[in-house]
Amino acid sequence: MKVISSFTVLVLFFSISAIAQNSVHSLGTSDPNAKKILDGVTAKFKTYKSVKAGFILQIENATGKVQGTKKGTAYMKGNQYKVELTDQQIFCNAQKIWTYDKDANEVQITKFDANGEGFTPQKVFTNFYEKDFLYKLNGEKNSGGKILQEIELTPINKNKSIFKILVFVDKATKNIVSTRLFEKNGTRYLYNVTSFVPNSKIDNSFFVFNTTQFPGVEVIDLQ
Repeated sequence: MKVISSFTVLVLFFSISAIAQNSVHSLGTSDPNAKKILDGVTAKFKTYKSVKAGFILQIENATGKVQGTKKGTAYMKGNQYKVELTDQQIFCNAQKIWTYDKDANEVQITKFDANGEGFTPQKVFTNFYEKDFLYKLNGEKNSGGKILQEIELTPINKNKSIFKILVFVDKATKNIVSTRLFEKNGTRYLYNVTSFVPNSKIDNSFFVFNTTQFPGVEVIDLQ
């Protein structure tokens, strides 16, 4: 039996969740202008009934050499989500999580905890920053005709491997368009939202793993 590992392409999401847990608080203040922008992103995202977001994740080493690039699509509706990659998929219907490995034709099933601190794509677009980061507005820049606001976040817990996150927000739409994570060892994760489509009609069955659509799949129930 092959054990399905956490997705390399979702390092960004997992890292944000990980550094927002069990932080050791210290003295420090955040920029109210940055908080206003981030609060606006959260408020705007919560107005959407659903979201379909295409993304590209690029990983670079300390010298700037690209170590890998992957494309994917995330679908979100309430607490439900689905993430599609070339070789892996995650389904979540807000009750169960199905993690499917295409190469192994294997799916692992775990329970979903709405109040837990685990990964969901929704956390990237909402208020993950409130308790465990200091943040400041670095300024604005014009990129492809869009005015992007650059916000720098630093984790309060200095023991974490990631020491800085840069979030770029489209000033007009109040949507996050890219994020950069910096590790102490020099590794950088560059995450770009390539498409963002809100309020598409998505049936709830879309977020459920249907074994009949995956002939011969091995099911591993870890609930």
